[in-house]
Amino acid sequence: MSLDASVASAFARVALANVSRPFPHKLDHLMVSGPEPWAVDHAAVHPAFFGSYDWHSAVHMHWLLVRVLRLQPQVAEAAEIAALLDTRLIEPVMSVELRYLQSPAGRTFERPYGWAWLLELRAELKRLSGSDARAVAWAAAVDPLARELAMRLASLIATAAYAIRAGTHANTAFACLLAHDYATVCHDAALAHAVHAAIGRWYGEDRDAPTAYEPSLTDFLSPCLAEAAAMRLAAGTGAFAAWHDDFFTAGLGPLAAPPIVGDRHDPQNAHLDGLSLSRAWMLTRIAEALPAGHARRQELQEAATRHLAAGLPWTVGGDYVGEHWLASFAALALGDVP
Repeated sequence: MSLDASVASAFARVALANVSRPFPHKLDHLMVSGPEPWAVDHAAVHPAFFGSYDWHSAVHMHWLLVRVLRLQPQVAEAAEIAALLDTRLIEPVMSVELRYLQSPAGRTFERPYGWAWLLELRAELKRLSGSDARAVAWAAAVDPLARELAMRLASLIATAAYAIRAGTHANTAFACLLAHDYATVCHDAALAHAVHAAIGRWYGEDRDAPTAYEPSLTDFLSPCLAEAAAMRLAAGTGAFAAWHDDFFTAGLGPLAAPPIVGDRHDPQNAHLDGLSLSRAWMLTRIAEALPAGHARRQELQEAATRHLAAGLPWTVGGDYVGEHWLASFAALALGDVP
């Protein structure tokens, strides 16, 4: 399955609704100097990324809209998408976002997950600019914020002695995956070098993946699969295959089966639908990095198919706790071709 016209249209509709919906909202703000009532007005502080429940989800829903425009430029919602981006991805609006990130309260705001998604948005705008002239202006508006966050992320991972192996937002392997995409597409050699070095330092000697410990109840990322998907960036095909075999010595184990979601009205439990989708994306990337005749490729591909089938039905039309973000993870899993 791919991001065909009907799926793209459904994703566009949910993203357009989400990025313009200011409430409910999960406010993330560090108060540094006593009462700051202005901080409660999140739409004033974040005039671009105020919707979709929280800042990072608003960022990756904007990424989804840009990807839809690139892969399905004739989608029925194309004009509405462009009109929205013309009001959000412009210099006066993005300068407010940048000003907040440069304030004392914004020093670690959304680190590293939101940073990485902003970089992925900038990379997608670069791709779209090859076929849509409007994206050139949108990319230019986002660029100062992207450069700031690329510099911060490169500094963070260059000095971090340890990886963060969480199944949620702090996971450093997932951040590296998105950051590497930006570094490649937007020609940021310093960030690319930092990513490669960090991945090798953090994960290069790992063996015997602890798959039995996954998932945790609130996971939307797999620490083991994220690590493996990141390692494919830092190792050639032969070296990666050898590392993979030493890491997944007993195969995927419980990672082969989609997680059980007990309550899709609970925002933390609903993370597990996202886990199905992120696993599908990562399983596919790992399989593609193995040699054609590798014994585990089929196992990985079949597991990816199962996970995509489990997560995809909940991306549109479900409870807002999942609907505000799941379609973007589905778009990752569906791949970069129409």
